[in-house]
Amino acid sequence: MTIDAPTTGSSRRRTLVMATIAVGAFVSVLDQTGVSLALPELATHFSATIPVVQWVALGFILVTGSLLIPMGRLSDLIGRKRVYVIGFFVFITGALLAGLSPSLGAVIAARLFQGIGAAMIQATGMAMALATFPPSERGKVIGLFMTMVGMGAVGGPVVSGVVVDFLGWRAVFLMGVPLGIISLISAIVILNPDSKSHTADTPKSEKFDWLGAFLSATSVAVFLLVMTNAYRIGWSSPIVLSAFGAALLLFVTFIYWERRTASPMLALDLFESKAFSLGSASSFFTFLAGTAVFSLMPFYLQGVAGLSPAQTGLIIAPTAVLFAITGPISGRLSDKYGPKRFEFLGLASLLAGMLILGTISESTSLYVIQLSLIFQGVGMGTFNPPNQSSVLATVDLSRIGVATAFTNMVRNTANVTGIGLAITIVTMRMGALGFEPSLDAVTGGGEGVEVAFSQGLRLAFLTLGAFIGLAGVSTWVKHLGAPAREDILDVVLEPTTESRPS
Repeated sequence: MTIDAPTTGSSRRRTLVMATIAVGAFVSVLDQTGVSLALPELATHFSATIPVVQWVALGFILVTGSLLIPMGRLSDLIGRKRVYVIGFFVFITGALLAGLSPSLGAVIAARLFQGIGAAMIQATGMAMALATFPPSERGKVIGLFMTMVGMGAVGGPVVSGVVVDFLGWRAVFLMGVPLGIISLISAIVILNPDSKSHTADTPKSEKFDWLGAFLSATSVAVFLLVMTNAYRIGWSSPIVLSAFGAALLLFVTFIYWERRTASPMLALDLFESKAFSLGSASSFFTFLAGTAVFSLMPFYLQGVAGLSPAQTGLIIAPTAVLFAITGPISGRLSDKYGPKRFEFLGLASLLAGMLILGTISESTSLYVIQLSLIFQGVGMGTFNPPNQSSVLATVDLSRIGVATAFTNMVRNTANVTGIGLAITIVTMRMGALGFEPSLDAVTGGGEGVEVAFSQGLRLAFLTLGAFIGLAGVSTWVKHLGAPAREDILDVVLEPTTESRPS
């Protein structure tokens, strides 16, 4: 089989493009994850309750997650650099407005607006990076990109904690302005303009699917909204059940429309590929499990082990470092040897870490906790780049924008689902043992609450381990009958303007 690789230009130029896109991904994710530490001070400043203030973070997540697919498809039609640059204009404006807002309502509105920009950035970044490098380096590109996303996710709370302590809550939002301006200028200068047709494979007659965009965005938004609140309201409450029903109805309507429209938002034939559909399922299961771990462990380390926030950060930090190291290495090796062995190696590491956490108690040694988290970091870094590479190998460049946006949406949805599921398991166990079914009870102390919380954690981690097992099954089925190097040989790539030398 012959591969038409992109016209990639010099190695130096490819490096500059990758650096520009990686920094942009880091900035957008850093802002998304760092705001949580400013919420208590926001509540005090505006005399508001925490549930109300949480909309500062929740609104951003809902808008970003729901608009990823529409923005990815839009970038395929009108140009990825155009969407990316406009996204940073929106992102910077939203950050500035949030930092200068005179009321809590204004902060929330600014964050909703900023979420639109974040969706435009996250939906196009990886697509431009993949279009710049030859297919033989796809794993390396994804490894580097995922590393920056992971560093932004972990670094957000660390950086924001320091900023809040020394400069106040407004600085948490305003720090996105200079970082965004740097990313914006770099994108304008380094990334090449989009051509009129953007890609040779995209017919000019194709139009943006507005109804599909509405249906996909609202179905994702409703699902994310219910997953972030179901454990508080109650999974069997009429509100939650009605919301799930609405999300399902919107999703079914979206599928019905996409099968009939001439220019679909998300081409459903992508899912006819085992690599795309089952690889996406594996990604969902692993992110669901991994994110939940890092959401619950701070409560254990501070509420049960008695560590300070700084000490907690030191326990968790090596996980992010190992993720950053193993991601690019696994990506490069999977480019050379194929993804299969590295996917299973990563899943084995994830499962080992989860099984160790499944034995946790109120007296577990911190060395054991550290070991389990190391397994988690190595596992995520080893599994994700080759898996994502095999998923995107089946997509031609005319649709790579919406495809990478879909993979980002899968990650965001899995993150929210995993956190909601894990918290539900833990708090239900605490309630069954006669304690307040809330994580606030852990940090508040109380006789016996540490034991109840630890029991809930064990049950949650073992359940999350089962999801890693499901990822293993879907990965195994994905590779049944597949050629050893399908990640490289299944797709023909065409030249794009992002990759042309200036």
